[in-house]
Amino acid sequence: MKAIVLEQPGQLKLREMEEPTAAGPCEALARVKRVGICGTDLHAFGGNQNFFSYPRIMGHELAVEVLDIGATESTLEYDVGDQCCVIPYLNCGDCIACRCGKSNCCTGMQVLGVHVDGGMREQFTLPVDKLLKADGVPLEQLALVEMLCIGAHAAKRARVTSGEKALVIGAGPIGLATAQFAKIAGAEVMVMEVNDARLAFCAEALGIDKLIDARGDAMGQVKQLLGGELPTLVFDCTGSARSMQGAFDYVAHGGSLVLVGHITGDITFSDPHFHSHELTLLASRNATPADFAWVIDELRADAINLAPWITHEAGPEGVVDEFPRWVDPATGVIKAMLRFG
Repeated sequence: MKAIVLEQPGQLKLREMEEPTAAGPCEALARVKRVGICGTDLHAFGGNQNFFSYPRIMGHELAVEVLDIGATESTLEYDVGDQCCVIPYLNCGDCIACRCGKSNCCTGMQVLGVHVDGGMREQFTLPVDKLLKADGVPLEQLALVEMLCIGAHAAKRARVTSGEKALVIGAGPIGLATAQFAKIAGAEVMVMEVNDARLAFCAEALGIDKLIDARGDAMGQVKQLLGGELPTLVFDCTGSARSMQGAFDYVAHGGSLVLVGHITGDITFSDPHFHSHELTLLASRNATPADFAWVIDELRADAINLAPWITHEAGPEGVVDEFPRWVDPATGVIKAMLRFG
C-alpha cells in the first residue's frame, strides 16, 4: 500500500508498505479516504512541532471507510462499510485526567500522526472506540471534523456567554474553527490577522465583519470597534510566542485569555498586569468526545459551510511535490486535503 512518510524535516517520501490484513481484538481496520492537512503537519514538516519525532507517517484529520472489526465487547454505532471520522487521541483511560473526563489531556496521550504513525497511508488499524459514524456528513467534511473540534473545545473551555465580545487572534484553520464555534456559542466575534486573504475569508465564509489588520494599530482598531473598551474574551490561535505574549494586553479587566496555539518554548507575562486585571488564563488542548458530538450535530444542521475551506487537494503521488508549497502562506491555502482513491 502507499504511505507518505516524513523522514525528517523537509523530507516527505512516498513509500510502499505492507498493508494490514485484518483487525485485531478491539481494533478496526480502516481504509483512508481523505486526510486534512493540519498546521501540526506543516509545523512538523518545518521541524518545529511539539511532541514530534521522525520518521513519522503524519495525518490525524481523517475520513475513513471501515473494512473490518475485530472481536470486541464494545457496543458500536458503525459497521463494516460505514464511513467515519476519527478521534485521533489515544488516551489511557486510567490516569487522573481520563478519570475526570478530560481524556483530551491524558497523561500518556498519543496522537495519531504525531506521537505514533497516523493516516497518510491507504489502510491502518486503530482502537474501535476511535471511530464515529456521522450519517449525512459528506466525506470531505468528515476529514475536517477533528480540526473543527479544536475550535469547539476552545469555545467550550472559555464558557462563552451570549453577546460576549470575543477576539480571535490568528485566522489559520484553527483560528477559523475557533471563531466559528465562538460565534455558534453566542459570542460577537472579531478576528485579528496579518493576511489580507484570510481576513477576506472571515468575512465571506464565516460572516464576520469585525476584522483587525494586525500590521497596523491593532489596539486602536479593537477599541474603535468596541467603543473604547477591550474584549472580555481573547483566543490566541497563532502558535507565535510574540503574539501569545502580546495577547494579554487585549483582554479587558476581569476577562479571559485562551491559548489555543502552542509553541516549543516559554511564554512570559507581566504579573502586575495579570493581577491588576484579574485575568483568567486557559490552555486548550485537543478535544473531547462531547466536542466531536457538538461538531457533528452542527454539520448535520448545515450550521457551517465548509465548501470554501478546502482550497487545495492532491493524491498520494502529488502530495510530496505540493506539500512544500502548502507551507508557504503566499500559496493561499486555507485547508489542503490528501485524497486516497
